[in-house]
Amino acid sequence: MLSTLMLAAALTGTRLPPLDEAIEHYRTVETYQVSLRVFRAGSEDHLRYYYRKPGFVRMEFIRLHAGAVLVYSPLTRHVRLWPFGAGRFPELGLSPHNPLIRSPGGQTVDKSDVGALFENVRTLLEQGQAEVQAEARLAGRGVLYFVVTGATGVAVAGVHRYELWLDTSSLFPIKVVSRDQEDAVIETVLMSDLEINAPLAETLFNPEGE
Repeated sequence: MLSTLMLAAALTGTRLPPLDEAIEHYRTVETYQVSLRVFRAGSEDHLRYYYRKPGFVRMEFIRLHAGAVLVYSPLTRHVRLWPFGAGRFPELGLSPHNPLIRSPGGQTVDKSDVGALFENVRTLLEQGQAEVQAEARLAGRGVLYFVVTGATGVAVAGVHRYELWLDTSSLFPIKVVSRDQEDAVIETVLMSDLEINAPLAETLFNPEGE
């Protein structure tokens, strides 16, 4: 649980203790799964996201591209994509940097987990500043809302400003807004139905048996 002392400290310097605590907690996470709704200009994606250390990722698309399944392995550093469902023809083998599967903002699947987000926010903070507001509630959960903005001309992965609503219980974000240097929204991500350290079947990341 985030403390009042940490909140006060975060207001006075370039370090952000709530973010530090979230990063430390994330290091203890072996697996997680979460539902994501991603809003960009003129589009909305809905998917189920699965993660297992040291970097296995599975995405099951509900909207757009309903039925498509994408799996990334940190062992091969390769993506397998089934447009019509895991195990169904065709199967595409792709680099995580292939434009077909990069987000409009340039995000790659191998840097799509919450840990990568936290590191981007911390890197931006090193050349910027943080603004922390009081604890509030969002979607029925206690959250800490904070904003990290880069110095003039500074962006990380194309993002100049992050707004995060951090769940004070799980220390996972339940809402993230990223903005460019013109303060235009790049995307808004909502996270729900989070499960941390629940067992994940091997076939999720190696779907040969599906």
